[in-house]
Amino acid sequence: MTRPFSNALRCLQEVGLRPTRQRLALAKLLFDKEDRHITAEVLHQEVGQTNAKVSLATVYNTLHQFTDAGLLKEVVVDSNRTYFDTNIDDHHHIYFKEEDILEDIKADDLIISALPAAPEGKKISSVSVFVQMENI
Repeated sequence: MTRPFSNALRCLQEVGLRPTRQRLALAKLLFDKEDRHITAEVLHQEVGQTNAKVSLATVYNTLHQFTDAGLLKEVVVDSNRTYFDTNIDDHHHIYFKEEDILEDIKADDLIISALPAAPEGKKISSVSVFVQMENI
């Protein structure tokens, strides 16, 4: 039998982050479920339901720390909406604007036929495509 925070603790230890009470609470919500796209506000609501005391500012800071450590990907939809993605594998995204839903597009489901040449001294390290859908 595994302990309630064992997966969250392992995730933090693997990237060298100190397992504070707040980080453990947030990591448990993020990484003990299937891959998901989540906003800071929704995560703040979820952690509040666990009776853990974590401010919205701490949620934002922790999400950015997790992103910097490689545990999450940040997906900026627009200047007012940012999602954090627990799936860090190469993939793309489709955003349904009216429904406010972000979904994955598998990297293999999108064919990119050409890319611009990289400037001298640079190389392309990844490609991320973001598709936005609106109702007609």
